[in-house]
Amino acid sequence: MNMRHILIMGGDARYLHVIESLSRTDNQLYLIGFHHLSFKKHNVKHTELEHTNLSMMDAIILPVAGTDEKGKVEITYADESLFLTEQILSCTPKHCTIYTGTANDYLREICLAANRKMVRLFDRDDVAIYNSIPTAEGALKLAIEATKETIHSSNVCVLGFGRVGKTVARLFHAVGAHVHVAARNSADLARITEMGLTAIKTDQLNTVIGNIAICINTIPKLVIDENLIGNMSPSAVVIDLASKPGGVDTACAKQHHIKAIHALGLPGKTAPKTAGKILAKVLIDSFNNE
Repeated sequence: MNMRHILIMGGDARYLHVIESLSRTDNQLYLIGFHHLSFKKHNVKHTELEHTNLSMMDAIILPVAGTDEKGKVEITYADESLFLTEQILSCTPKHCTIYTGTANDYLREICLAANRKMVRLFDRDDVAIYNSIPTAEGALKLAIEATKETIHSSNVCVLGFGRVGKTVARLFHAVGAHVHVAARNSADLARITEMGLTAIKTDQLNTVIGNIAICINTIPKLVIDENLIGNMSPSAVVIDLASKPGGVDTACAKQHHIKAIHALGLPGKTAPKTAGKILAKVLIDSFNNE
């Protein structure tokens, strides 16, 4: 891999392990948003945006959430505020690639306007599947803390049977829960049954929801709505793993005194070292394939 100048703008605990992994390569790293920390590698340098020669940068690595809708970048290890703009991207070389976990409309639009390539790491199946492991473990931890009974023998419902839903359902089944999985696709319903779980069509959730102790959503649109919440047990716990804005009517859940947890960024909270190594590996692979 040829030496690259890489700007890392913000990030959570996962990025400490990304920095550690990338520092073992021949790349030169420039860090913004990490001034509370010290790195002793010769190829790792703290900088500030106004003092950074953006024309040298071959890549910019953003936090997994990219930016918010105003361009603000998440900063965990510094006190400053940081914003990414089209003007900043336009100061980079044309070949500069922007790496992010996910991307909202704002980030997509400024990359398009600046004509800079953007790579969304979480769009990759391998990254999403690897990340589903700490996500599922984090969901299990939350469920244990939020309930007064064992997960073993509890009725659990997982909404969605995608990359995260499969891992969540498998883990809760492994610890002895009675797992229901809601899906629409007939092939998914068949696979759920083959795994020894209870398959249920998404539009038939109301027939079982009253007996569910823990409801875990992985579908990134409103699925746990007023109708469904109204039929839940008051002691039920809802854990929403879907990206913003989530799939749960939290205001309605609050009115019904049902605990609803929007659990964002679980890999970074549950297993930042593992999650950071996953990101570092895919970044290095991407650099090698350019």
